[in-house]
Amino acid sequence: MKQDFYLPDIGEGIVECELVEWLVAEGERVAEDQAICDVMTDKALVQIPAMHGGTITRLHVAKGEMARVHAPLFEMELGPGESEPAPAPLSVPAATAAEPAPEAAAEQSVAQAGAAGKAVASPAVRRLARELSVDLGLVPGSGDKGRVYKEDVQAYLAARAPATPAPDEVPEAEPAVRSEPLRGIRAAMARQMTASLGIPQFTFCDELVLDELLQFKAKLKPVFAAEGVRLTLLPFFIKALSLALKAFPLLNSRLNPEATELSYLPGHHIGVAVDTPGGLLVPNIKHCEQKSLLAIATELERLSEAARAGSLAPSELQDGTITLSNIGVLGGIVSSPVVRPPELAIAALGRLQRLPRFDEAGEVVPRQLMTVCWSADHRVIDGATLARFNECWRQYLERPELMLVQLA
Repeated sequence: MKQDFYLPDIGEGIVECELVEWLVAEGERVAEDQAICDVMTDKALVQIPAMHGGTITRLHVAKGEMARVHAPLFEMELGPGESEPAPAPLSVPAATAAEPAPEAAAEQSVAQAGAAGKAVASPAVRRLARELSVDLGLVPGSGDKGRVYKEDVQAYLAARAPATPAPDEVPEAEPAVRSEPLRGIRAAMARQMTASLGIPQFTFCDELVLDELLQFKAKLKPVFAAEGVRLTLLPFFIKALSLALKAFPLLNSRLNPEATELSYLPGHHIGVAVDTPGGLLVPNIKHCEQKSLLAIATELERLSEAARAGSLAPSELQDGTITLSNIGVLGGIVSSPVVRPPELAIAALGRLQRLPRFDEAGEVVPRQLMTVCWSADHRVIDGATLARFNECWRQYLERPELMLVQLA
C-alpha cells in the first residue's frame, strides 16, 4: 500500500526548512533508515531517514523549496512485511551510543548514493556545488568509487571557464542582477540581528598585552601536539573567560522577555563564531568551567571542523551563554559586535600586532597587542560592571600564572 511520510518535528520550534537535496528518486527502492533527503533548518543541516523500507512513489517537495513540519514530504509504497507507519509524524531520533560514528554514517550515505547511480559527495561538497550552480553528475570524481571532492568541483569549473577575449573584442552586455531567497543560516542571522536591534547595548574596548601568554603557549604547544591537538590562543581566552564569569555571574545570566526577572545560569556554555561557506555559525563549548585547556582545545577543533562541514548537531548551537568572535583572524583591529539575544554580552577579538609601547622606566619596548571590543545588554549590565569584568579577564590573559592558580 502507498503511504505519505511527513517531515518530522525537528525541535526548537522550527516549522519549516529548506529541502537542500533529495538523495533518492521516484521509483527507487530504499531500505529502512536509508537517508532520503537533506534539509536545512535555521541552525544546521539535518538528514531525514526512511522509517520503513519500500519504493518511493512521489516526492511532494521540490529541491530548493520550503518543506513544512507535519506536512507530507514523500510518498512510499511499503515493501512486503513492512508495518504500516504511524499516522502521526515522527520526530527525528536522537543520537544514541548504539548508532554508528559520524564517519561511519557518512560512508554509509556515500555508499547508498553510489549504489543509486548518483554523484557521491559529502553534504559540504554538495552545498558548494549548489552555490556554484554545478551539476555534480557532470563532475568527474577523483576519490574512491568516483567520490567528488571540492577540488574536483573547482577543476571542473576551471575547465569550463571561457578563454580570455582579445583586447579588441566587444565585451558582452552586463548580466542581469541575480536574486535569491534568504534562507537557512543567513535567514536565521537576519532574524536574530533584527531582534538584537531592539536591545539597548553599548560597546567597551580595551588593549591586551599578550607577551607572557604567547610564551606560555609556546611551552605548551608540544604537549598539545603529542595529544594530536593544535593549540591556538583561543582556548586560553575561553578558559580565562570562564574563570571571569565565576567572579561575575551577572554576565552569564538571562533576562526574561518581560524584563522583570534575571536567571543566573550555572554552566558556562561559551560560543565561538565560525565563518563557514553557508554563513556565520556560533557553536558553543558546553561547561567550560569543568573543562581543562586540553579539553577546550579539543572540543573547539571538533566544533570548528563540524561547522565548516555543515554537520553540527542542533544541540551544539543551542543554549550558549556568552560569545567570542575572533574577527582578527580575517583581518581588522577593532570591531563593534552585536549582542546575540538571549545572551547579554559578546566580545570581538582583533588582529594580534607587534607595536611599540612605553615600559615602566619610560623606555620604548615592543609588545604583542590585541584589541578586544565588548558589546553588552545595557538593560542589565552597566559600563562599570563590564569594565571590572574585562579587567578580571585581562589579568588572567596577561598573567597566565594566575590562571594556573585557579585551575589548581
